[in-house]
Amino acid sequence: MTKKKLIYIILFLAPFAFIFLSLFVGRYPLSVPEVARILWGKLIFSAWGLQDISTTIVWDIRLPRAILGALVGGSLAVSGAAFQGLFRNPLVSSGILGVSSGAGFGAALAILLFNTTSYIYIFAFCFGGMAVLFSFLIGKIYNTTPTIMLVLGGVIVSSVFSALISFAKYVADPYNQLPAITFWLMGSLASARYQDIMVAGVPMLLGIAGLIAVRWRINILSMGDREAHTLGLNTALSKGIVVICATLATAGAVCVSGIIGWVGLVIPHIGRMLVGNDNKILIPTSLALGACFLILVDNLGRVISGSEIPLGILTALVGGPFFVYLLKKTKGGGW
Repeated sequence: MTKKKLIYIILFLAPFAFIFLSLFVGRYPLSVPEVARILWGKLIFSAWGLQDISTTIVWDIRLPRAILGALVGGSLAVSGAAFQGLFRNPLVSSGILGVSSGAGFGAALAILLFNTTSYIYIFAFCFGGMAVLFSFLIGKIYNTTPTIMLVLGGVIVSSVFSALISFAKYVADPYNQLPAITFWLMGSLASARYQDIMVAGVPMLLGIAGLIAVRWRINILSMGDREAHTLGLNTALSKGIVVICATLATAGAVCVSGIIGWVGLVIPHIGRMLVGNDNKILIPTSLALGACFLILVDNLGRVISGSEIPLGILTALVGGPFFVYLLKKTKGGGW
């Protein structure tokens, strides 16, 4: 077995191993036989055994949280890798077209108007998609969609929605609504349920599957529009497919987890250190690494302090210094 095949096998199995190991992490200690009994009883005999406290912790709290963390981390990392290839810029992340700020405003508006979880998911997803649509329309000012115009459109839309978020926080009730908006914007998986996986998992999985299916086109798009035209690729259609799939994955992730930064920026760079720049391999690698990274960060947030630390804080504290290390190690190369 070659070293490259071994890396692929490890990357494929790593998310499942991290999900399983996260079932033991927490303030309530559980043994391996106990967790195995619970999983065996629930998966094989759904009505087997009593619903004791151990079963509730493993099956209803830790397992859905780990699965949702893997989906969110994988979605953000895959979207970041796709956008970095599309825009030919190593500093691009999954929120470059304003999806994160748009979803943040949608969630803040839902908290102001309804303060119901289902409305927060719907508003966050819809406004995230709307932000990307605005960015795409701004990028077509000259009847074309050059990558630089898409990036500028994303910067403009992100700035506008960030201002709207600030306005929503300004008019919010400082005792109930403002803390809810602030906590949501910092990112968390504390309220993860199987219903969240079923609802938000659909756009995330569709987006991930779409990006995996067209990952070879990203290789061609990363050469530039002129070269892509020469090779017979419809650049406008291909860019649209990549943007739509990445938006579905990112919006689905953000609407259930809040705004989590750095995953879509740092993880693709780690993937390039392992497998190189070929997006046919990099996209699946980023999926596995992103899932493992967010599960690990979520577990750290649950155990290193008495109260849970929001994910957005930890990903920035971990991702920032690590990104500096990557820059120093690669000396800005790899592109």
